[in-house]
Amino acid sequence: MTLIEVVVMIVVLGILAVVFLPAFDRGQVKAPRINCVNNLKEIGLAYRIWAGDNNDKYPMEVSVTNGGAMELVADGENVWLNYLVMSNELSTPKILYCPADTDHTRATNFTTDFNNSKISYFVGLDADQKYPQMLLSGDNNFEVGGVPVKSGSLKFSTNTPIAWSAGRHKFAGNIGLADGSVYQVTSVSLHQWLLPQTGLATNHLAIP
Repeated sequence: MTLIEVVVMIVVLGILAVVFLPAFDRGQVKAPRINCVNNLKEIGLAYRIWAGDNNDKYPMEVSVTNGGAMELVADGENVWLNYLVMSNELSTPKILYCPADTDHTRATNFTTDFNNSKISYFVGLDADQKYPQMLLSGDNNFEVGGVPVKSGSLKFSTNTPIAWSAGRHKFAGNIGLADGSVYQVTSVSLHQWLLPQTGLATNHLAIP
């Protein structure tokens, strides 16, 4: 090969790298997000199956004495107990973990190593099947005013400067609603579109 041919080949390879590497990177970001959406769809289905056997109410609406988790998660703590109540419907705790989550780890079963550290998704304490647009579950990596939220109770309104961090889905997140639907939304869409649809002045979540 002549020097000119070598230079041409290097230039061509450089152009190909510029064209295809961003697409490859987007694919790496997109795959965990799709898996996360599928997880939330399965979780939403589990909620609805459980509710079908419990007077159309979710575990956080049913007293512990009646097999629910209302008192256990009312203060935002013990998110894992809400999901434990639905263990038969969920089948596996693996779907409670987002593959893009670096702050939690995947549980292998519901008995020996299951707790808040194994869960990536919040519990929407206001969720009710009669109001399909209420927040049921979703990515829990929120920030308020740039400060990451901690495990426990989170109350916020449409005016609260709440947003997703960059760490999981690049300033976006996935939300499951009370009707079982799941949406991928940016922080902007969360404020401008999703939260106003809940019909609530204040939303209350339990963060694992």
